[in-house]
Amino acid sequence: MTWRSIVPGRIELLGKHVDYAGGASLTCAIDRGIRATMTPLEEPVLVCRDDRRGEEVRVTLDRDAHATGPMWRGYARAVVRRLQRDFPELRSGAEVDLTSDLAPSAGMSSSSALVVTLMLALAERNALPVTERWRALFAERVSLAEYAGAIESGAPWGPFAGDEGVGTQGGAQDHVAMLCGESEMVGLFQYLPAHRVRAVPFPETHALVVGVSGVRATKTAGAKKLYNRASLAVRALVHAWQDATGRTDRTLAAALSSRADAPRQLAALARSAATDEFSAAYLAARLAQFREESERIVPGAADALAARDWVAFASWVQRSQALADEALGNQVPETRHLAARAVPLGAVAASAFGAGFGGSVWALVERERAAAFRAAWQADYRRAFPRRSARAAWYITRPSAGAQWG
Repeated sequence: MTWRSIVPGRIELLGKHVDYAGGASLTCAIDRGIRATMTPLEEPVLVCRDDRRGEEVRVTLDRDAHATGPMWRGYARAVVRRLQRDFPELRSGAEVDLTSDLAPSAGMSSSSALVVTLMLALAERNALPVTERWRALFAERVSLAEYAGAIESGAPWGPFAGDEGVGTQGGAQDHVAMLCGESEMVGLFQYLPAHRVRAVPFPETHALVVGVSGVRATKTAGAKKLYNRASLAVRALVHAWQDATGRTDRTLAAALSSRADAPRQLAALARSAATDEFSAAYLAARLAQFREESERIVPGAADALAARDWVAFASWVQRSQALADEALGNQVPETRHLAARAVPLGAVAASAFGAGFGGSVWALVERERAAAFRAAWQADYRRAFPRRSARAAWYITRPSAGAQWG
């Protein structure tokens, strides 16, 4: 038995830090990702090998999921712990060889692609997809994507309680994009629960150019704290709303839909949620960013993309980038520069994406000019940040199909 899979990375066009609050985003899978080959092992252990880096991780298939190897062993351990607890019949070991052409810690969700890859490989090795329980739970790919997101974040899902995960408080946006992506389409998804709102055809005349800044957008240690700060602020707002209303809904989207639009009422919510960690001013800015990004920018940009109205599309993208800097505070000089310089160099629009605090910027460019634009963008960045250029990378891509396996 030899099993293979391709799990792509993803680009979040718009929808910054909204998925874990029940918001909406525009995403697509891309033509880069993790390719894996799985072969059976007799002993109850998961062995993962990264062919590019020559690294190996070993995880025991039990509830303790004892893991050895480099730092990314935490992702493998989270998959084993959760699957072994939720599906106790998980006893058969596997060897998984991994090859990736995704830049690590670049905002294209290489870590989520790893989680999805290992989840699919272990499920196949243990014949879970043919069981009635698996089929009932994951009749649709979007449900499987939500479960993969819960494995990574440690959140509860469906009949399953939460676990420790790897610590970031995501809402399955990345996993939905890479499992449910469609070739030549951009998906508008709403989250918690995840569902497709619409799919917008990507223009044949254009391409996406990705500039990887070389500033690692990791989700561990100090970077994890910065990432989770934005989500914990949302949690504080939701708890204040629950206390005031007695409601049990757990998303900021639900809280906003139940309140009047009066700014003073929204400001009152921010004041009531204020703590020593989160000032009322910060919470008010976070609330405004979420609302504008999810309720105005994402649907407005989807309409503009569908109509090929590039002036309107660029305006929505520019506003999203400004809010990321002003309200989320997750931009660094390198991503600010890449986003600001893309349009003067010939892009229709450009924005940073992913968790932030490093990572990448996408630019929408006319297809016939994409190669020339990439060269000019790269040269401009090299002049501005010569020390980052060695770690930077530059891709031309288009929306691609979601994960494939079998």
